[in-house]
Amino acid sequence: MSALPTVLGLAWGALLAVPVARRARAVQPRARLRTIRAMHRHATAPASRVRRWWHRLAATVPTPVRRVVARAREQRRQRAADDRIVAELPVTVDLLAVAVGAGCTPFLAVDTAARWAPPTLAAFLGGVRRACALGQSFGAALDDVAATAPSLRPLVDALLASDRFGAPVGDALARVAAEQRTALRRRAEARARSVPVRLLFPLVFLVLPAFGLLTVIPAVLTGIGATT
Repeated sequence: MSALPTVLGLAWGALLAVPVARRARAVQPRARLRTIRAMHRHATAPASRVRRWWHRLAATVPTPVRRVVARAREQRRQRAADDRIVAELPVTVDLLAVAVGAGCTPFLAVDTAARWAPPTLAAFLGGVRRACALGQSFGAALDDVAATAPSLRPLVDALLASDRFGAPVGDALARVAAEQRTALRRRAEARARSVPVRLLFPLVFLVLPAFGLLTVIPAVLTGIGATT
């Protein structure tokens, strides 16, 4: 009989603890979510402050200066895109030549090369394939690509000559590949020749002042101290 109150107390305690435990399990994920959100706000706050500060600073720059900077950035992006196209074009032309040599039409050659070409030119060739799937003619799609990327005009002209006039495209593609490899080699040689000019800035403004600070100035200070 003395154990009965203890058992009843334990039973009532267990019954009362069940909703409390469920409530705790429900609250715990929300608390974790609040903690994660607070940590995320704390981590991104400095970046957002820097971004706001940068936008306010950019707003104080005169409009002509901002236009010049935006134009320079756009030209830099365009040059980078042209460099990627020139670097990837010989490989893409070789893929097209292999596909044509295997008996593919120019359209099928473009469709095949779009799957295996380097990423930048694969995007252009894939755009031609999607445009043709939407009802645009093959020639018009190629003209749009050449208008977007003038570096692709020799390749587009070779494919259009074959598509419109039935001219053999194998020799034309071989000639385009050879010309693009020559242009790529010349561009690399010109860039290599410009390296000494680019090195003048760190040499004049960084290396020589550091050399003077570490060698000339201590000697001068030592000489002045010896004379005094």
